[in-house]
Amino acid sequence: MIIRSVYPGDRARWEVLWQGYLRFYEQALPPEITENTWARFFNEAEPVHALVAEENGQLVGLVHYIFHRNTWLVEDVCYLEDLFTAPAARGKGVGRALIEAVYERARAAGSTRVYWMTHETNKTAQALYNKVAEDSGFIQYRKQV
Repeated sequence: MIIRSVYPGDRARWEVLWQGYLRFYEQALPPEITENTWARFFNEAEPVHALVAEENGQLVGLVHYIFHRNTWLVEDVCYLEDLFTAPAARGKGVGRALIEAVYERARAAGSTRVYWMTHETNKTAQALYNKVAEDSGFIQYRKQV
């Protein structure tokens, strides 16, 4: 398995994973959001990045992460926003490899913290997350405005 940055030629294969991720969380996004997200990966001015896991020429996982300022640290922090492994590749270390790759990118960028959220019902993911990170104990609140 190879973990690498997403390439422009990966669009169709990336979108299969992206749509699988959205279905997993029972979400549907307008096409313009997907277009905008894809474009951000290749815009040097954007702090949004994407990695993919490739095995035998197939994309089997994706991770999106964002660097941003933080009021509690001098350094930027890294928010791991989306992580998805193709169902057929689950349990084979893809998720862990993608998380570790984000850790490497964060260290290289001078970040000292990577954080993320998951749904409280996603117990399978939490089993992995409890091995590779600490549960901060924080609960997310949000409101559409």
